[in-house]
Order: sequence, then C-alpha cells, then structure tokens
Amino acid sequence: VQLQASGGGLVQAGGSLRLACVASGRTFSSYAVGWFRRAPGKEREFIASISWRSGDYTYYTESVKGRFTISRDNAKNTVHLEMNSLNAEDTAIYYCAAPEVGTIAGIQEWEYTYWGQGTLVTVSS
Repeated sequence: VQLQASGGGLVQAGGSLRLACVASGRTFSSYAVGWFRRAPGKEREFIASISWRSGDYTYYTESVKGRFTISRDNAKNTVHLEMNSLNAEDTAIYYCAAPEVGTIAGIQEWEYTYWGQGTLVTVSS
C-alpha cells in the first residue's frame, strides 16, 4: 500500500487543522493506520492509531487526547486526523503509516512498514 499525507499548513494557536492520509490499493480496509510526528530537534513520536476495517479501536498518546481525533473512511481509502486546540508544541512534520496487512497498529516506528511522505504543520503563537 502507498500512503500520501496532506492537509498541513500554518495555523494560529488555538486553531484547527484536518490532515488526510490517502492510500492506494483495494485492500485499504485491511490495514490499521497510525499517525506520527517529528518536531524540530526531536525524534519522531507516535500520536494516534486506528484499527483496520471499521476502525472501532483508536489509541492516542497522552499529549493529544481530547484534542485530536483519528477516523477512517474506507470508501475513500482515507484516514483523517482532526486536530483542535493546536499549540506551538504541535508544530511538526506529520506522517501517516501502516503496518503489514491485518496486523495491529502499535506505538513504535518499527511496527510500521508503509510510510507517507509527511506534511508540515506550523502553529504560530
């Protein structure tokens, strides 16, 4: 599967952005998807994940709980990351990723096989 992330941009603190991860292939529903980010000078970190098929299971890192929402639309081969109440600490390049088909989306980078190219989110204070 090939992934393409988009939707980044410049936003003021307190604002919102909606990122999209569009996948190629007819079996997208069989892939869990995760979002990661890399802030300036920091290592890439896990943000959120959603299970395959109906996406009944989601998981968030503590720093984004209550502000970010991950969802999927299998008919459009897309996973969204809705980001609200953004602050300067959310400035980063955001990546979507998928593990091997039919496997659980963990929180470690090594658990993911397929990566999108990243989209830059800049939050001005």
